[in-house]
Amino acid sequence: MNHRVSALALACLAALASGGAFAQGLRIQGNTGRPAAAAAPALGLPVPAASQGPQSADFIVAVVNSEPVTNNEVRARLARAEQQLAQQQGGNRPPRDLLAREVLERLILEKAQMQLAKESGVKVEEFALNQAEQGIAQQNGMTLEDMHRRLARDGTSKERFREELRSQLLLQRLRERDVDAKVRVNDQDIDQFLREQQSGADASAMEINLGHVLVLVPENATPTQVAQLQARAQSAADKARAAGSDFAAVAAEFSDAPEGKRAGGLLGLRPADRYPDLFVNSVQGQPVGGIVGPVRSPAGFHILKVVERNVAGLPSTVVQNHARHILLRPSAQLTEAAAAARLADYRRRILAGQADFATLARENSVDGSAKQGGDLGWASPGRYVPEFEQALSTLKPGDISEPLVSRFGVHLIQLMERREAKLTQREQRDMVRDAVREKKIEDAYATWAQELRGRAYVEYREPPQ
Repeated sequence: MNHRVSALALACLAALASGGAFAQGLRIQGNTGRPAAAAAPALGLPVPAASQGPQSADFIVAVVNSEPVTNNEVRARLARAEQQLAQQQGGNRPPRDLLAREVLERLILEKAQMQLAKESGVKVEEFALNQAEQGIAQQNGMTLEDMHRRLARDGTSKERFREELRSQLLLQRLRERDVDAKVRVNDQDIDQFLREQQSGADASAMEINLGHVLVLVPENATPTQVAQLQARAQSAADKARAAGSDFAAVAAEFSDAPEGKRAGGLLGLRPADRYPDLFVNSVQGQPVGGIVGPVRSPAGFHILKVVERNVAGLPSTVVQNHARHILLRPSAQLTEAAAAARLADYRRRILAGQADFATLARENSVDGSAKQGGDLGWASPGRYVPEFEQALSTLKPGDISEPLVSRFGVHLIQLMERREAKLTQREQRDMVRDAVREKKIEDAYATWAQELRGRAYVEYREPPQ
């Protein structure tokens, strides 16, 4: 396969490798979050027979719960893996027999997953398959017909491509149901992640804003004076920690520092390395809103409050979308195609001025946002599942999408507004939640796949050639 088609294969892989399970309303269970890219099975384009070398007689190399894995299946997947490794690593690749064993194990796991998907009723309807195929073509900057012609020129029929695509979508839906949907992230997980990040982060890469109260201690203060001033500092700390307290008022009452009166005790958002080491070390591991002190320095006693913290590696500003949607959930009485047709009719009526989006959402949407006319509010990148977010990215304010299939059902989306906004502390925690969730999904998928492999009956026959 030449380099031109290899680029298309990698684009297909990227289009299918993203996953993640979200609660109704397209937001992650527990709150919000970006879909995780777990160790999902990914699709690459089949390698043409001409580039596989002479074909030998096919034979069975393994049996998975009575379903065979053939030598030609391993050869085709092996050729694809070797090509991708050559592009990524140049000449540095593992021995071919070792790679063949890894490919065989991957095929065994996929067979077991496909069997489970079929047994448990996981399906991919034609509408969803067509949508995924169209999405891959669009991501490669070509029409569906152009993509099919290019695939055909390199030995892959439209039917074979669609069958592999359907298989990967089935595995993705199975993983979303059995793994992603069961992963939860709590506040303790987020706090632990932040502590780990802060302990290993470069101080210049982290910004913090501290509230500060200073009770000065004169250079020649007697022990009695020091004790009195420490007691005053303790009173300030107690007031700052009291429920519903106003830190600015505490700073105005107790602080001897200039910012106590002028700026409500706030030192301002700045890189951590521009703060004294005493301050940075004292608040390390403290959540936003946390208060420490009194802390002694040569100048006196300090009370510190973590007012704001930008986590290293997270953007401080993002482009946010304000969208609304109508969600129909397929059932025995409503196929995906029928749901899409109904939403297409809603879209036509809205664009013609014959219906109102919010009214149709309230009357028909099965999402929790229906009461708000489908309004999802402002959302930062990663708030929605990939297919929903990709559709949003192509819209301009006021635009209404074509019907879109996601793991929740079929959507009609309208982008209402778009803005650049500074992330709030809560939104930053949501982005951290996403990162934590991705890691937990990766771990959960590995465990789930190992257990599924352990339950499968596998009989090895002849080694692949």
